[in-house]
Amino acid sequence: MQDDGVVMQNRLYMLSAGSLIALMALCVAWELWLAPLRPGGSWLALKALPLLAPLPGILRRRIYTYQWSSMLILAYFIEGVVRGYAESGLSAQLAHAEIALSLLFFGSVVAYVRLTALRERAGRRASAPKI
Repeated sequence: MQDDGVVMQNRLYMLSAGSLIALMALCVAWELWLAPLRPGGSWLALKALPLLAPLPGILRRRIYTYQWSSMLILAYFIEGVVRGYAESGLSAQLAHAEIALSLLFFGSVVAYVRLTALRERAGRRASAPKI
């Protein structure tokens, strides 16, 4: 049976990966079909491309990727805040969804890194030779 730390790590992993993938889908759908800046879609859909960079590391549970992607996601949070304030209708609702997904990703990534560091520290203490 798995301990609570492993279960929590798995949940945080699923939250971070799921919210990242959902944010990529939202960015593309928003700018191409749902509420593009111009009819027929906009080049702003390319804003989803930077989110592809951390995806392999997030899926492989690489701590370094979790750390730097927490800074990258803040740009999407800021865009959501600005567009949620400046726009109305469906575009404002999509901006609020972008805010929610970026906050979910940020929180799950920070919690995953912290939990992993605590578990590694506890493991080193347990395996240290007793004097």
